[in-house]
Amino acid sequence: MKRQIYKVSALSSLMLGLATSSTALAQDTLEVVTDPSFVPFEMMDEDSGEMVGFDMDIIREVGERAGFEIDLETMDFNGIIPAVQTGNVDIAIAGITITDERAEIVDFSDPYYDSGLRILVSADNDSVEEFDDLEGMKIGTKVGSTSYDYLEENLGDDADITPYPGSSDMYMALMGGSVDAVFYDAPNVEYFANTRGEGQVKAVGPLYEGQQYGIALVKDSEWVEPVNEALASMKEDGTYDEIYEEWFGSAPDDDE
Repeated sequence: MKRQIYKVSALSSLMLGLATSSTALAQDTLEVVTDPSFVPFEMMDEDSGEMVGFDMDIIREVGERAGFEIDLETMDFNGIIPAVQTGNVDIAIAGITITDERAEIVDFSDPYYDSGLRILVSADNDSVEEFDDLEGMKIGTKVGSTSYDYLEENLGDDADITPYPGSSDMYMALMGGSVDAVFYDAPNVEYFANTRGEGQVKAVGPLYEGQQYGIALVKDSEWVEPVNEALASMKEDGTYDEIYEEWFGSAPDDDE
């Protein structure tokens, strides 16, 4: 009789343990969202159908170190911050510039990438060398981006500013002659100029408005500290540098 009672108790404990483990597993699977068009940070690999890129390697490594699984979704960049703000997703990583305005509605991790804004023009355009040269021109940028805000604040009615839903749309507009220039995040601009747009477009001028990218989380998220600890450990043990070199060809600057 005692043995039977023990078996029942052991079975009950096992079932309770499995239920607890299943609950913990569910709690540790976080909804992560990204923008599929911000190369080389995030893009769809045509062969595997998987999202790949610098950000994708970063968030997967962060998740492994911080202790959560990733349920990855994609959407247009313009909807990403609202999705985090409303709690429809837990985390977003998409080359998101940390700004005071955004920090009022979402939490950010520590910065993980230093960036800025850059001008892109046709390869045969020698009339644009700096930002002021864009006055009176048709300029493409990305809807919801800090580059759009910068254009509005610094050019306003002095230029024809067209926000596009995806980065590929504005680059095609430039190569098709619908706009005179593109103004957008430097790493994406430079990547396009050196790959698909090679020989047809060129990046000109210096970096404008120094920026830093951060991982966006729901306000007061319990994952902010674990994410920051994961990023710090990645930089300390060299993993961050390895990922950076894979996508950008060289190690980041010491102040990266």
